[in-house]
Amino acid sequence: MATLTYHTAGESHGPAVTCLIYGIPAGLELDVAFINAELKRRQGGYGRGGRQRIESDAVTFLGGVRLGKTTGGPLAIQIPNKDSRLDDLERTPPVYRPRPGHADLAGSIKWLTTDCRNALERASARETAGRTAAGAIARCVLRAFGIETFGFVRGMLDAVTDVQPDEEQLNQLRVARDESDVYCPDASVSQKIIDHIHQAKVDKDTLGGLVEVHVFGCPIGLGSCAHWDQKLDARLAFAVMSIQAFKAVEIGLGKDCAFRSGSQVHDPIEYDEARSGKPQVGFVRPSNNAGGLEGGMTNGMPIVVRGTMKPISTLLRGMPSVDLNTKEAQQSTYERSDVCALPAASVVMENVVAFEVARAFIEKFGGDTMHELRANYESYLDMVRRLPLDEPIGASEMEADQTEA
Repeated sequence: MATLTYHTAGESHGPAVTCLIYGIPAGLELDVAFINAELKRRQGGYGRGGRQRIESDAVTFLGGVRLGKTTGGPLAIQIPNKDSRLDDLERTPPVYRPRPGHADLAGSIKWLTTDCRNALERASARETAGRTAAGAIARCVLRAFGIETFGFVRGMLDAVTDVQPDEEQLNQLRVARDESDVYCPDASVSQKIIDHIHQAKVDKDTLGGLVEVHVFGCPIGLGSCAHWDQKLDARLAFAVMSIQAFKAVEIGLGKDCAFRSGSQVHDPIEYDEARSGKPQVGFVRPSNNAGGLEGGMTNGMPIVVRGTMKPISTLLRGMPSVDLNTKEAQQSTYERSDVCALPAASVVMENVVAFEVARAFIEKFGGDTMHELRANYESYLDMVRRLPLDEPIGASEMEADQTEA
């Protein structure tokens, strides 16, 4: 079975973030401008810290690409860190006072040291630059088949937009989102979010919030109901929860399913012949409470995933902690950080969700090249439209064998 995977390496203040991506078919034309634009968006957003004025992320391909197209081999990409200072003890001294909410304490104990530096550098969200690039590359695959991903900030505290994205308004929503300093396609809610972040900065505090991602144009049947570890909703939840500071994931209605009866949750199934040429081959729903996923598989409706990001763990005013050497009470150490990274997190989430969808797509349709992938995809849709098939696969051969006998 063809599969798509990636691995990232590199510390926050190391020389570079490196990512190896396996399973991209040969012949994919990479939109490098798009990939770098996603990296730039990840660095933006109101509430970011000073480091974003130092770095100017752009991807460098070290292997797997020739003349702008993938070769079928592993892709090796690198994103340099301009602020590389891991071995400079004056600029990156030992950290003995762990920050509540961060990996500092658990990582130090795990690796039997009182210096939190190694754990905090590796646990840093700087690593998500590699995952964002990998997701943007995966989106080049999806876009070749008309599958589009849209992520945005839903809100925080009492500032939450009721915008409901749909495929017809996708371009307008992208423009509205990209014009917002906090990546929210609702101008009035954007201003409220900015006001909250500004106040948190004054208070030397931090903020998190809600992020939402929609994926449009998926065919029915990506993922699996046969194996627990191949369920697409489970894999999406894993991908989102692996983003630094994310504490909850919801699909569709999510937790609100607990407060409704089945008749108010499950989406009725209808058939519209006029839409038989679309990837959902005519099967439509008047609602999408399932978030496009049933039984671990796509059902033809847009995928809807929501993630909750907690406030950044590094507070300018610090929090009660202890010195790991003396065990005495101390305020936690301050490391240069953001007041709010919610807009940036929305970009990361958009791209890790896209990566998982692309992984399921490649597993379903396979092929070493984009030509094979397209042929397999179109053949599948053609067979779905011809259901019920005239005869089981191999039926004619079985009849011939019986005749000869």
